[in-house]
Amino acid sequence: MTRDLNQLYQAMILEHNKNPRHFGKIEDADHICHGVNPLCGDDYWVYLKITGDVVSAISFFGAGCAISKASGSMMADAIKGKPIAYVKQLLSAFLSMSTSDAPVEEEVLGKMRVFQGVKQFPVRVKCATLVWRALEAAISENANAVSTE
Repeated sequence: MTRDLNQLYQAMILEHNKNPRHFGKIEDADHICHGVNPLCGDDYWVYLKITGDVVSAISFFGAGCAISKASGSMMADAIKGKPIAYVKQLLSAFLSMSTSDAPVEEEVLGKMRVFQGVKQFPVRVKCATLVWRALEAAISENANAVSTE
């Protein structure tokens, strides 16, 4: 990861941790999933409202480290108002970028590329991907909680 991208990553993590977007509960959500990382204690709920084939509302709520909170905040920003097909494409690209050595899909990932450096810290990969795994389960209407273990 370049020095500039590393600095951007740190700045974005700090900003989204301090001022998370879409943080809270959606009482009338129609897709919900709970995600837990028992290793570090990250514990988040992802709430979605899907209208037709579009994510009309999204939020996340819970507690965790700066990386998991920033990841949830940026994820929610990236998918609110987007079609499910796009959400699934972004989800796949983010998980691939975070967990494999596959080429980074820059045009799909956009700002989410700042998380590509998380692979350098294997323990932190689970922090960054927890809310994404919960999103994946919520979209598939899998009511079971997801765990990083």
